[in-house]
This record gives sequence, structure tokens and C-alpha cells, in this order.
Amino acid sequence: MALTSDKLFKAEASDEKGERARMASFIGAMAIADLVKTTLGPKGMDKILQSTGRGHSVTVTNDGATILKSLHVDNPAARVLIDISKVQDDEVGDGTTSVVVLAGELLREAEKLVALKIHPMTIISGYRMAADCARNALESRVRDNRADPEKFRSDLVNIAMTTLSSKILSQDKEHFANLAVDAVLRLKGSGNLEAIQIIKKAGGSLRDSFLDEGFILDKRIGVGQPKRIENANILVANTAMDTDKIKIYGARVRVDSMSKVAEIEAAEKEKMKKKVQKIVAHGINCFVNRQLIYNYPEELFADAGIMAIEHADFDGIERLALVTGGEIASTFDNPESVKLGHCKLIEEIMIGEDKLIHFSGVEMGQACTIVLRGASSHVLDEAERSLHDALCVLSQTILDSRVVWGGGWPEMLMARHVDELARKTPGKKSIAIESFAISLRTIPTIIADNAGLDGADLVSQLRAEHSQDATTAGVDVISGTVGDMESRGIYESFKVKQSVLMSATEAAEMILRVDEIIKCAPRQREDRM
Repeated sequence: MALTSDKLFKAEASDEKGERARMASFIGAMAIADLVKTTLGPKGMDKILQSTGRGHSVTVTNDGATILKSLHVDNPAARVLIDISKVQDDEVGDGTTSVVVLAGELLREAEKLVALKIHPMTIISGYRMAADCARNALESRVRDNRADPEKFRSDLVNIAMTTLSSKILSQDKEHFANLAVDAVLRLKGSGNLEAIQIIKKAGGSLRDSFLDEGFILDKRIGVGQPKRIENANILVANTAMDTDKIKIYGARVRVDSMSKVAEIEAAEKEKMKKKVQKIVAHGINCFVNRQLIYNYPEELFADAGIMAIEHADFDGIERLALVTGGEIASTFDNPESVKLGHCKLIEEIMIGEDKLIHFSGVEMGQACTIVLRGASSHVLDEAERSLHDALCVLSQTILDSRVVWGGGWPEMLMARHVDELARKTPGKKSIAIESFAISLRTIPTIIADNAGLDGADLVSQLRAEHSQDATTAGVDVISGTVGDMESRGIYESFKVKQSVLMSATEAAEMILRVDEIIKCAPRQREDRM
């Protein structure tokens, strides 16, 4: 008797084979692509994400990766697309929506081809050839101004403005593009975004945001301590400074009079005093601690003329150690092995209603802080995400300085070359290669559709323009026509485009290979009644 698959798996496990499995994958992937499709381009819309957890926190965002990260999806193909958007976000910071939309379109085309009885492997090898051809076509038309600092800077500003034009910062994109470029150029090519700190302070308008050299810590200086220190030697520590109260953990102490309690308290105090003396012996004039500093040690520091800052935020303290060139210490027995941080001036500043501590002239010259102002915490969170995208793209562009024009120009250029390849390729592969070109053309179509323009009409005009080799035509959503990307300064980083193309192709290929989905049986709960 033949064994059926029902007998093979446990009860409640399910498997879908062949056609059905493929349909489930395609539908899941296309649904995810359609979800973020409307956020693409300068006129893209935002989404509100509301959590079902406590507090019902609300996020308003346009960033593809942020939207997809918040989704709890059951469909395995949809999960693959969510992962590629995450990787795109970590790798180059921008293009998170484009990569998902392109992968979704490739699968939409693949579905039609599978219906025509073309084998998935044929489609995959066609897609592979098309992706290589598209990449080479794009690479042949890049420009690189690294040798000329002024031109390179204007390229960077244009790239930042293109990245920001689809975000909340689009109204003040010149202001923010310059902020981001200044911050990244300070890094001197190290690409270490850790050194750029972003502080969000509600109040004022987005235009009031500014870039400050050095480091700003969102804390207050303790009571009775110097508010300004020049040539600071900073000890960054993570240690408990709260033993001036009796805290004997888990031990029971029996005493027969209050004077004994006082003795224990005095011993604790003495212990604390010795610890503070050890810390002072490092020859420092500023002590920054990750944990609380109680009144007694704070008093001792004030007497010694040392500025003590308590409870520095967790990310802040790591960054503070990095920026001032120190290391985080937790034992103070041998001062010679502790690496102190240095900066020229520490002072208290006011931003809006709040007092903050400003460290200027820090050891790591490239460190800087961007202070974002805005109407509400939602606006600030979205502004931070937008700025982070721009900073990531810029730091990648400094490492790989090739730029291409934006606004659908790269997709149209690649589609034209892929079409030519399809004409030269014999066999069924050519149909797959042609489908790849169709998928590439959907990106400018969607950008135009999101702006309320006639996508089909614009893209057919673009195709005519792109029949000439030297064209720089793309979709100009502001005037609603086909425009010259060169004169409008719409540039994108080559690295972002290449990453979108390759990731989308690989993801589509992975989903196409699937012909069976097996779900395990859920684990049974035992009744504990």
C-alpha cells in the first residue's frame, strides 16, 4: 500500500505542493510589495503603525524597513522580503522600499511566466543574466568626482537631498542635506557613524535643528559643582556609587543597639570615601558615571572641585568614551592602566527649556552632534530615521564615490540594455529577460503614479528619450513631466542602486525555487488542571 503524505506527517501538520505552494509564495510577496509601494518617491505617502501592546505606541513613518519590521507576517515569502529590506537598511541605509517593490514586481512577472509553463529554473537563469547585464550597463554610466573636492561635495549634497526628498524633511531638505554632509565629511572617510550623535528635543520647528561640533550629553551637572571646566581629564566609569546607605544584600545583621547601626553606617561611609579618593587620585577634573551617584560621594567630588555627572545614558556613555578617547573603567586600584578621556572645554548649555552638557574640542576631532528640533516626538522620531538614512548613504558614498542620476533614470537605462540582451538571447530565457526589463520599468511608473501623474504615459515618453545613449532624462514629479536629472541635481549613490538590484534579484530567485511548503504541527499544550 502506498504511503500518503497524510500518514507521513503528524496530525495538524500541513504541506502544500507545486502550484499551490508557489501561489502562496507569490501572493505573500506581492502583498508585501503592494503595502510599501505607496511610500515610494518624493510624493510617497506615510503609514501610521499602531502597536497592540501596552501604551498603544504610534509610529508615523515613510521608511520601508521600519514599516516592514513592525509587521508580524505568517507567509514565508513575505518574510524573505522583510529580511531583504532589513539588510538593505543595515548595509546602505536607503532604498529599503525600492528593493521590496522590485522583488515584488519580479515575482509578479514570474507568476505570468510560470502560467505559460516556463520552468522556474529557466526564469531564474534569465533573471541572473538580466541582473548582470543591468549592473554592467549602470556601471558604464557612473560618474566619480572624488578628485575634485568641491564637485564631490555638491554631489554629496545632491544625493542627500534626493534621499531626503521622499521623507518628512523634504520641506527643509537643503538645510538638512548640508547638515548631513558636514557631519559625514567631519568623519574624514572613516565611515564611523557612531561619532555622529543625534539628540531629539521637542519644541521649535524642524528648521531650528543644528549641527554642533563635539559631544552633547543630555544630563545635568550635579549640585554645587563647577559648571565649566577647561582642559578636562575625564574618567568614564560604570560603577556603583550608592553604598553610603546601608545595603547588605541577603544578609541578616542582628544588633543590640542603634549605636551599632551607626557604626555599620560609618563603615559604609568610610568605604565610599576611600573609593572616591581612589577615583580622585587619577588626577581627573570630570567624572562621568553610568550609574547613580548618591549625595555623599557627590559632596566629596564637589569638595575636590570635580564635576560629577551621574546616570549618563547607556548609548551615550559608550559614545562618550569613544569620542573623548577614554575607556570605561569599573575598578580604580591602579590608575596607570586606566585610559582617561580628554576635551578642551565642558560647559552647560541651554537648548529650548533644557540644560545639557556640552563637551567641545574632543580628542576624536570628527565627533559631532546633530540637535533635532520639532513639533512632537513623532515628528522627531521620523526626522531621526530620515536623517539616519541620509547619513548612511553619504558615508557609503564617501567609501564608494560613484554616483548615478536618480528619478527613474537608472531603471530606464538598465531596462533598455536588458531589452537588447533579450533580443540577442535564443530560447525561453529571452522571455524571462524581457520580464526583468518590464519589472525595472515599473519603478518609475510607481514614482509617477504616487505623484498622481499618468505613469504609463510618462514611462513611454522616457523610453523614447532613453533610445539615445547620452540622455539624462527621468521622472520629474514636481513639474509632472519628463525632466533632465542633471540640471535638477537629482543624484543617487551607485552603491544603493547596485544593492537594490542584486538583493531583489536574489530574493525573487529564492522564492521562485520553492515548490513545497511544509508547516509543522503545533506543540500540544498539556492540561494542567
